[in-house]
Amino acid sequence: MEAERAGKPKLSIPARGLRILVETVKAAEEFKPSQHAKRVVFKRHGILGTGLDRLLTSVFYDTMKRMGLLDRVARELTGVESPLILDPWLRAALRVAADIVLFHRPDKATLNALKWGIADYLSAITHPYVGMYYWRVFDKLLDYRPRPRSIEEALEWRYLLPAWFIQRMRRLLGPEEAEELFKALNKKPLISVRVNTLKASVEEVVKALRREGKKPVVSKRVPVVVKFQGPYDFDNSPLYRGGKMVIQEEASAAASLILAPEPGMTVVDLAAAPGGKTSHMAELMKNRGRIYAFDIDEKRIERMRMILRRMGITIVKIFKMDARRAPRVLGEEVADRVMLDAPCTSTGTIAKNPELRWRIREDGLDEIVKLQREMLEAAARLVKPGGRLLYTTCSLLPEENEENIKWFLERHPEFRLVPIRGPYDESPLLPGTMRAWPHRHDTIGFFYALLEKRG
Repeated sequence: MEAERAGKPKLSIPARGLRILVETVKAAEEFKPSQHAKRVVFKRHGILGTGLDRLLTSVFYDTMKRMGLLDRVARELTGVESPLILDPWLRAALRVAADIVLFHRPDKATLNALKWGIADYLSAITHPYVGMYYWRVFDKLLDYRPRPRSIEEALEWRYLLPAWFIQRMRRLLGPEEAEELFKALNKKPLISVRVNTLKASVEEVVKALRREGKKPVVSKRVPVVVKFQGPYDFDNSPLYRGGKMVIQEEASAAASLILAPEPGMTVVDLAAAPGGKTSHMAELMKNRGRIYAFDIDEKRIERMRMILRRMGITIVKIFKMDARRAPRVLGEEVADRVMLDAPCTSTGTIAKNPELRWRIREDGLDEIVKLQREMLEAAARLVKPGGRLLYTTCSLLPEENEENIKWFLERHPEFRLVPIRGPYDESPLLPGTMRAWPHRHDTIGFFYALLEKRG
């Protein structure tokens, strides 16, 4: 922490900026994703696109990335069992103050505004006692130093990841490789898009991006995927708005290639929205056949409809419905291919979603695994004899991946595991299945298991 802070220039934020930061961190609890909360608050204060926007955005994302550690600091300084019982404005102020004091080098004016200005702000917006309480805790914060009790807790401060996750990855990969993973999860990833081959070629998209001043790189593992440095204004991009490319990670795009649906087939996509894999499978099918797409999230479904419309895809029928009901709606043994990208902890996407690392709870894992297994059972009933089912997650945890497939194969002898030969690494925990790793393959973490129903 000290080394990280020492290498930074002095941080200077005006009092108004600190108030906006506190309001934004509070809003991030109420609106998801945090990018949306930030945009709403910044727009309300008229700072979008300004220099203050860029400064506050950087500190805001730092705060979200370190949320679990900042809450631990608040817990130790206040003596409460959980910061969640504190007044929400006080909780947000303590998070902002802890991030700036412990991880930055605030100048004297910023420190004064952070102590006195925020105390006054809290008194006005909540209650004078809240402002007074914050003012007293702030003095303790200036003297705070972390005291890790284990190697996992020390690594928690270094890599901003929960100790239980660090422990599991060290056990899975070994201490040295696990640290390479932790470094990768703290790197800002490149933007990844998939070219819609129904409307454009990869070469056409690459040339257009170059004209826009980008330096696109075509993926060697998934040749329809192009990566480039952000930021990028998708809302005003002719390529995106014209349906020539869609936002999708390389490892996610690999899934449709592995399942390999063909023109004229019947395909079921469970947990389909926002439609990355659905649209990719439609491309591979040359927009011929039928895809039944199930999801329960209205906003994600609306986004899927927009993507399919832009991409010119007409073979998808959408069901706003729990995927476990799909066999009752469609019938059994009706699909040549079934895609199950199961809801999961999303631990493989931490680099893309910084605050996710503190939302994942180890004690909620059993409930997620139960859902995944119920969805696997439903998927099995949909597959025709001779048909195939691809099970994927963007999780790094074996319980959601290899252990689910072992459980499934024991219960369903009518299915066999089809070995996957690349483009990523075979899983040593279950030969024939595959894993993409952030530190090995420069993409999100992903798991794949291809199952075939015996004819």
